[in-house]
Amino acid sequence: MPIVMILYYVISIFLAAMLLWNFVREKKNKEEMFLYLIVLIPLVLRIFRIR
Repeated sequence: MPIVMILYYVISIFLAAMLLWNFVREKKNKEEMFLYLIVLIPLVLRIFRIR
């Protein structure tokens, strides 16, 4: 696997982890929780190589 592809997956995993962390911390606003999940979907699909 080329180094660029490895960096791409590392960045995707990092962003997904940060979004999950914010999702877990968010308790009050259900709309923001929903938005975190919407943004998280493409990152999870990329990590698992689903197109």
